[in-house]
Amino acid sequence: MYITDEFVDRLIKEDVPYLDLTTHILDIGNCSGIMQFYSREQAVLCGTEEVLKVFKKLDVQVTHYLPSGTLLEPDSIFLEAEGSAENLHLAWKVSLNILENCSGIATRTRRMLILARTRNDSINLVATRKIFPGTKELAVKALLTGGGYPHRLGLSETVLVFKQHINFLGGLDNFITGLDLIKAKACEKKVIIETDNLPDALKLCAAGVDGIQFDKVPYKDLNEYVEKIKGINPTVVLLAAGGINESNVEDYAGTGVDAIVTTSVYFGKPVDMGVKILKTDLV
Repeated sequence: MYITDEFVDRLIKEDVPYLDLTTHILDIGNCSGIMQFYSREQAVLCGTEEVLKVFKKLDVQVTHYLPSGTLLEPDSIFLEAEGSAENLHLAWKVSLNILENCSGIATRTRRMLILARTRNDSINLVATRKIFPGTKELAVKALLTGGGYPHRLGLSETVLVFKQHINFLGGLDNFITGLDLIKAKACEKKVIIETDNLPDALKLCAAGVDGIQFDKVPYKDLNEYVEKIKGINPTVVLLAAGGINESNVEDYAGTGVDAIVTTSVYFGKPVDMGVKILKTDLV
């Protein structure tokens, strides 16, 4: 996952627009110290590589770190660095924000994927692009770290037809009439369409769409939908979306869909992490 220096610079600048006034007023900036990060709970670590970039820009030297994807146990130190008190305090909060929030997404993703695969060991978990603006790079990295995949990274990437598109075509039948031309134009892409009912799904499957995304269909109904559609075309891609989270992902995974589409991994509590900053001669 490539994250630019410009993005890291922006994160630092948000937290340090000019200087650390407290450290300056206390006149402790030139003291030497160490900084240690640890998790207060079990978690999937994510964001250390970006924090290393923060440290490098702020002249903080890393002495120990664990990579993204590491399963953390409570109270174990996963990142340690040394430098001046001024630079350690400059790096402190922006680094903690990256680690806590990215690890939160990665942990929720891993947890949700484990739940889904108790019912279907080949199912995938894909996350929407409904993220807080400006955080996409870190959010996507955290998703990947947890074992998920992006549903679509942007409008330029995939052909996903919603009812809002169908409204401009004059209805579903007109879409089906033009499907061969649509598929010819997008010959390198799969054409996937969203629906919420079985009759339309059966018509679309018979017409030759590559995939169907079911939106907000109860999992008890989706069992029937998947069975009937796979009976017509075993290779069509079926996705379940809309309101799926840790509380119901096992039920949706058990319907036989190929992937779960969710937004829930992006929103929740950050991982509870702690930081110790100590003067070197007190260690």
